[in-house]
Amino acid sequence: MALLKLENLHVSLEDGTEIVKGVDLEIETNEVHAVMGPNGSGKSTLSYAIMGHPAYVITEGKILLDGDDVTEMGADERAQRGLFLAFQYPHAIPGVTVTSFLRAAINAVRKARNGGVESPIPVPEFRKELLAQMDRLKVSRELASRYLNDGFSGGEKKRVEILQMAMLKPRMAVLDETDSGLDIDALRVVAGGVKELVGPEMGALVITHYQRILNYVKPDHVHVFVGGRIVESGGPELAEKLEAEGYDPFTTATVGTEA
Repeated sequence: MALLKLENLHVSLEDGTEIVKGVDLEIETNEVHAVMGPNGSGKSTLSYAIMGHPAYVITEGKILLDGDDVTEMGADERAQRGLFLAFQYPHAIPGVTVTSFLRAAINAVRKARNGGVESPIPVPEFRKELLAQMDRLKVSRELASRYLNDGFSGGEKKRVEILQMAMLKPRMAVLDETDSGLDIDALRVVAGGVKELVGPEMGALVITHYQRILNYVKPDHVHVFVGGRIVESGGPELAEKLEAEGYDPFTTATVGTEA
């Protein structure tokens, strides 16, 4: 049974414009799948739909997590079941510190998994884990007391996204162009965090334009995403082909197949 399974997934905007046009995809634990495609191909829409963003309507198909149908669930329910989305442009939340946000998120997951019964993480345990993960991911400790992403640099925002993933330990992580805007040092840290966390309990879907993050997080499978569809799949060598040749061969072929 696949960890994450998309069955003939169709996704539209609220105005009815179809963006994702029938995607089938299966990801197992201990696997990294990369979805690569040009701007405007629908990659981010796919990631938001998987996470349950209310602005994107699933008009056909299913999303299964650990065999359970989560298609009609809200984003909070999906998160509680182990889905995680790292944003391309993380939002700032003035008034909520990184520490408060992370502890509230962890406690919400613990409550959901404990049948709705409150089961807050002990403060000493939380603090020990938080500081250890911040040091490992090279996140400045002073960020813990600052408002989430408020005034953070691009690299700080992305590192804090991976810090959230490290603390929440999701079953399935979706990274929507997490490499966007990162310098090489931040990219290595972010990629290293993903690589360490993927294993027997977790899988990952990395959505990106470029191969560079895949130099550090080697994918098991690469999918070319054009016009709202997966038009080709392969191994890591496919990412290298895209880096060398670009998306033109796939976009040209797709134009001819559109009804």
